[in-house]
Amino acid sequence: MRLFALLCLLLSLVLAACGTIPSDPKDTLDNVRSRGELVVGVSPTPPWTTAEGPDRVGGTEVELIRGFAERLGVRPRWVVGGEQSLVAELEDGALDVAIGGFTKDSPWAALAGATRPYATAPDKKGREQEHIMLVPMGENAFLSELERYLDEQTGKTTR
Repeated sequence: MRLFALLCLLLSLVLAACGTIPSDPKDTLDNVRSRGELVVGVSPTPPWTTAEGPDRVGGTEVELIRGFAERLGVRPRWVVGGEQSLVAELEDGALDVAIGGFTKDSPWAALAGATRPYATAPDKKGREQEHIMLVPMGENAFLSELERYLDEQTGKTTR
């Protein structure tokens, strides 16, 4: 019995030392809320994303991000660019999230944080592709918040 109590005490101390999990080393979620703006990179990939300039974006992923921004109580600011430049901006901390029909098999998914797949759709060859969104690497509180929102919107169960 004493051994069990000692193990419980040690486990409690270890968990208390871990702090809040998940966390954002660069405070992305807190920074988005405090500045009132979600900076979103958009790579035009219809029907997921379309762009006719930074103020005229559309597509299913744009609508999802508009809803996510509303949930956070912030407004989205759109930055249109190619996939490579958007991933570089994620790495530099200039973007909070990047969208544009990225898939789980995209080479960009290894260079950024990736959401769980939230949708599947066939590619041009008819192969099912799992779609994701990209966030700055290691910003797990922000990633978890986005994944919870996507799960709610797509009817998936949150883990």
